[in-house]
Amino acid sequence: MSSSEAKGGRSAQLKHTGLRPGWTTGACATGAATAAYTALLTGDFPDPVTITLPKGQTPAFALAAEELTGSFAMAGIVKDAGDDPDVTHGALVRATVRRLPAGSGVVFRAGPGVGTITRPGLPLPVGEPAVNPVPRQMMRDHVASVARAHGDGGDVEITISVDHGEEIARSTWNPRLGILGGLSILGTTGIVVPYSCSAWIDSIRRGVDVARAAGRTHVAGCTGSTSEKTVTAVYGLPEDALLDMGDFAGAVLKYVRRHPVDRLTICGGFAKLSKLAAGHLDLHSARSQVDKGFLAELARRGGADETLTAEVANANTGLAALQLCGAAGVPLGDLVAVAARDEALAVLRGAPVAVDVICIDRAGAVVGRSAVR
Repeated sequence: MSSSEAKGGRSAQLKHTGLRPGWTTGACATGAATAAYTALLTGDFPDPVTITLPKGQTPAFALAAEELTGSFAMAGIVKDAGDDPDVTHGALVRATVRRLPAGSGVVFRAGPGVGTITRPGLPLPVGEPAVNPVPRQMMRDHVASVARAHGDGGDVEITISVDHGEEIARSTWNPRLGILGGLSILGTTGIVVPYSCSAWIDSIRRGVDVARAAGRTHVAGCTGSTSEKTVTAVYGLPEDALLDMGDFAGAVLKYVRRHPVDRLTICGGFAKLSKLAAGHLDLHSARSQVDKGFLAELARRGGADETLTAEVANANTGLAALQLCGAAGVPLGDLVAVAARDEALAVLRGAPVAVDVICIDRAGAVVGRSAVR
């Protein structure tokens, strides 16, 4: 194996699939907001508009719509999801920017086609537009950069809208989660990682092979870039010991069963890993859901009284269940991590692999851990 072939980790897995990545709605909204704010200050729309993503990539987006008046500027970008079968592929994401009084900061509004949070348990308060925390920060950072370049205070209202977003949202989980009126503006890296089941599972297998060939005795299966950062911080694993398993926990476990390593850490979001704990090996939202009844039973075993157990069973989301238990001192995160570890060990069927599990929240903070077994 040549040195170039021996490279592993998330980027090597993506390259190995041969699939073309795309851009998140959050990246498109950031590009549109940057172009609109620039036009508001200068009278000209940068086209294409270039932004910087959280990991340093600098994509350029062509503008599909623009409008400039005395009181606002609007820019629109068509989302390209690459080779991912994303329901928002081809959607027109618009950002309308208006000035606010000095000291107002950056304020976000939901325009047509973007949802509003109506139930607790999501990473934003009830009443807020469904523009997730990372896209918000990306837009704030780019507004600040444009403001510095043009001597402005950066106090603006950004209204994000998506053409036909309310209709598209009916094909998502938003209505069930209490996100009403349209889509969520999402993304933690700005990049849509395309998932062809066969191609991604093949890339997982290749990742295990590369790690073993490099002599790695400890590998980590991560559900995404945030969990990858967390497990790297906790264990200091090198890149070629990191497996981007996405939703395919079963693919990692079954391949490691046949090609063992001394130790496997599984790290991912609490809600996703609660699915593994409940016995699901495919963690995609289209093929498995968070079982609040299962979480309620775990909470009961962990000391929850009847009232709390019922509240967990009726929680809006896994995060809401975790928050309820945290407030009552019931370690639901640890209980899920232990149950997920035990499920992983069952799939490994006695293979000589020690397993531990780390559950995180959306920000990457550890909310549950199991011991190594």
